Amino acid sequence: MDAEAQLRFWGRASGVRASILRIPGIYAADREGGTPRARLVKAVPVLRAEDDVYTNHIHADDLARACCRALWRGASQRVYNINDDSGLKMGDYFDLAADLYGLPRPPRIARDSASEQLPLMLLSFMNESRRMDNTRMKRELGLRLRYPTVRTGLQDAR
Repeated sequence: MDAEAQLRFWGRASGVRASILRIPGIYAADREGGTPRARLVKAVPVLRAEDDVYTNHIHADDLARACCRALWRGASQRVYNINDDSGLKMGDYFDLAADLYGLPRPPRIARDSASEQLPLMLLSFMNESRRMDNTRMKRELGLRLRYPTVRTGLQDAR
């Protein structure tokens, strides 16, 4: 938030139009680690449904298109959430991917035992739960997503 505030201040003070893009989990088959396949093969656990958190995603191609749109159409000092329409919880995301790839679904664990089984970086994602709204991205940037859901993006990545 501090970085966003500084960028907005700089934009106002200098007269430069600066758009801020908030970007969640980026995925694409042509990126190293760009899909959940490796994590599923390793059977890395996810939180059980009652402890699970929301996660947001954007396909790398849609992100690139959003960046170009923001350069040309982004409003001055405006914040845009750049995410797809999925609105999935993290465990549901990995279950969906496992089903699409024909792999076993990941094991589910309780939040209180997650710190014993998961790396700190992964735990940090599980401590935040946000549902991003992309209405402004669509309306103001005029972006129509090529991959409007994780399902469509992962199906194309198979």
